[in-house]
Amino acid sequence: MKTQARVVVIGGGVVGVGTLYHLAKKGWTDVVLCERTELTAGSTWHAAGLLPLFNMSYSVGQIHKHSVALYDTLEEETGQPVGFAKVGNLRLATNRARMDEYHHYAGTARTIGVNVEFLTPSEIKDLVPYCNIEGLVGGILHPDDGYIQPADVTMAMAKGARDRGAEIYQHTPVTAIERTDSGEWRVKTTKGDIVCEHVVCATGNYARETGRLVGLDIPSIPVEHQYLITEPHPLLVERRKNGEREMPILRESDASYYMREERQGIILGPYEAGAPACFVDGVPSTFEKDLFPGDLDRIETHIEAAINRVPIFGEVGVKEVINGPIAYTPDGSPLVGPAWGVRNFWINEGHSFGVTAAGGAGWQLAEWIVEGQPSIDMLGVDPRRFGDYAGKAYLRTKNEEAYASVFVIHYHDEERPAARPLKTTPCYDRMKALGAVFGQKFGWERPNWFAPEGVEARDEWSFRRSNYFEPVGAECRNVHENVGLQDMSAFSKFLVSGPGAEAYLDRLVANRIPKREGRVGLCHALNAQGGVRSEFTIMRDGPESFYLVSAGAMERFDWDYLCKQAPEDGSVRLDKITTQHGVLVVAGPKSRELMSRVTDTDLSNEAFPWLTGRFTDVGLAPCRLMRLNFVGELGWEIHHPLEMQNHIFDALMNAGRDLGLKPFGIRAMDSLRVEKSYRLVGTELSIEYAAFESGLHRFVHPNKGDFIGRDALVAWQQRGFQNAFVTFEVGDIDDADAIGNEPIFHNGKLIGRATAGGYGWRVGKSLGLGFVHPDHAEPGTTLEIDILGTRKPITIIPESPYDPENARLRDR
Repeated sequence: MKTQARVVVIGGGVVGVGTLYHLAKKGWTDVVLCERTELTAGSTWHAAGLLPLFNMSYSVGQIHKHSVALYDTLEEETGQPVGFAKVGNLRLATNRARMDEYHHYAGTARTIGVNVEFLTPSEIKDLVPYCNIEGLVGGILHPDDGYIQPADVTMAMAKGARDRGAEIYQHTPVTAIERTDSGEWRVKTTKGDIVCEHVVCATGNYARETGRLVGLDIPSIPVEHQYLITEPHPLLVERRKNGEREMPILRESDASYYMREERQGIILGPYEAGAPACFVDGVPSTFEKDLFPGDLDRIETHIEAAINRVPIFGEVGVKEVINGPIAYTPDGSPLVGPAWGVRNFWINEGHSFGVTAAGGAGWQLAEWIVEGQPSIDMLGVDPRRFGDYAGKAYLRTKNEEAYASVFVIHYHDEERPAARPLKTTPCYDRMKALGAVFGQKFGWERPNWFAPEGVEARDEWSFRRSNYFEPVGAECRNVHENVGLQDMSAFSKFLVSGPGAEAYLDRLVANRIPKREGRVGLCHALNAQGGVRSEFTIMRDGPESFYLVSAGAMERFDWDYLCKQAPEDGSVRLDKITTQHGVLVVAGPKSRELMSRVTDTDLSNEAFPWLTGRFTDVGLAPCRLMRLNFVGELGWEIHHPLEMQNHIFDALMNAGRDLGLKPFGIRAMDSLRVEKSYRLVGTELSIEYAAFESGLHRFVHPNKGDFIGRDALVAWQQRGFQNAFVTFEVGDIDDADAIGNEPIFHNGKLIGRATAGGYGWRVGKSLGLGFVHPDHAEPGTTLEIDILGTRKPITIIPESPYDPENARLRDR
């Protein structure tokens, strides 16, 4: 066994082997894998081997696409059979809402190059003659989908890795992971130590135990998943004898199960409510290549639904019940990327669809390790999207919910209820009393919208205009005409100070750092390739001190980056103060009058211009006022000690009664920001788009001096851009607006995608944001967008259709 390697991958399931394979394929041949027992021994060996391309996540969709394409060529490459049966994947729909989900997904699929076909009930009957089509309204087919033999594909990737020089050590448990004096890793095993530069954690059921070896609490706990296999059915035996095609994998989403042929019998795999999390306190030492007892009572209703839909399923006996652990995370998506707070430790865990994702996750993680960056936007699977709040009890509750939600309709505005409320601001109860309907980000409860008196305070999720459409419109109008109050305390907040602070930040972001105390700037951190990875609002507090604010969901992501980029000479101090300070936003034409009643600070344009900040009192509370907001109206952000929030809240509400002060939520803010063409990280700002493609010319200054991503961005610009950020108006709208990920066409050819959209209440138009090829980005250009399966005309319009001169927020 080697004593030195560039990378040690821990875990010999399909995910770990897929990572090893791609590292070797990238040319890093000095890589090894350590497996505690034997390859596939964890969850891989008992997986059903399905390869669903369907996923509403832009990140996961591309990962799955790469896996399926890789597996299609792996046998030819390695000479090792993989058992890939490309039988197709048929998803059924019994209602309009489900078909809306399929149409929205198909738009996403189109933008990433995944083929989807829509079928009528009669076409479904032709494809699957023994399917009862009663109650169906249609379905979708992935013709390139299918299933594979999990052990075989793992062994094929293992052979591909070995053929390139990688080594695999079975029956080699890792017992400890330590830092050497030189900063490398020492991986201790029962067979000796291996010193390496990088460690990849791909241990599946053991993720939390492995993470603890380096001080991490990895947010993944398995859930029991069972499926049953029937005896062969004579009809299927006869079909095989006649050389007829195997039936496609069938998923009745509205009954929450999948079904496929297996040796002329049938596999039924339900995703039921009540499936328990397992190994919550670790994997027992006695659990090896084992299973749990079956529990058919738990899936009785799914069995009945399957018999109703495919009657032949009920005509044969059950041969075997497989009930084994499957890794899960709180949102059901895997954890792929760098660990937080630890350099050169990488996570590839939490794969509930591990066989489907293994090839793609290994591909992107290898890109990340070797090249320093992934090649696709990985925010949807980044391990840093969860925080310290995701402890054991939280994981148990949320992971069981995620498992039971596999087949729910994945609305874009869905807010799942389990383990909530968890993190609340002091004004939570006050907001709730005013009709707040909450969502959550990074564990924080945030008002999404406010139900007026007489309207039930609950969401009716939809891909179309829903029950909150008109109330959100009222919130937008009130912000435009009077003044609104919003709780944005979930913002991430950091202090950067010290003699090296300014130089550190200047290298970190592409904009010029504010030079005068009290000035505020919007600054973007680029990745090494010139895409956008983070956005910070930066206020200079003093000669050597700065206050940074970023998106609430990005707290661990941004904090990890700030820490890892900080100099090691002690010249920069970093403090995370998110939970110490709340943020209340007041916005609207009457906001100055409101604020003048609660503070004695001069709020005039001359004394307190746009993009400046001041330290002052609001009521009795010492606060930081910043004159900016994300809705394009006159207004201030009030950053305050969190324990004083209710004092400030009450002072504002009492002072604003005659001004029409009312609260507004995230959904109103999103509508208002689209009218201003404001970008968000993760949608309009992404590593996949150059900063200039995102239209950040005002905020990116290559001539200011060196900063991360500068040279790559300039080189990208010289090569020529393939995308341009645009704002567009949608015509012929009925009850559905663009919401993001819809494909955009010119004369039938795909030329772009939407990233956000909705109705603009101030301009009275349905609007969208997105990217198109630069040839089609000029205002006045007419194109088409697919919204829920219907082509709608769109017209490219100038940025900021509302108040393009910024007169409202500047109060000119």
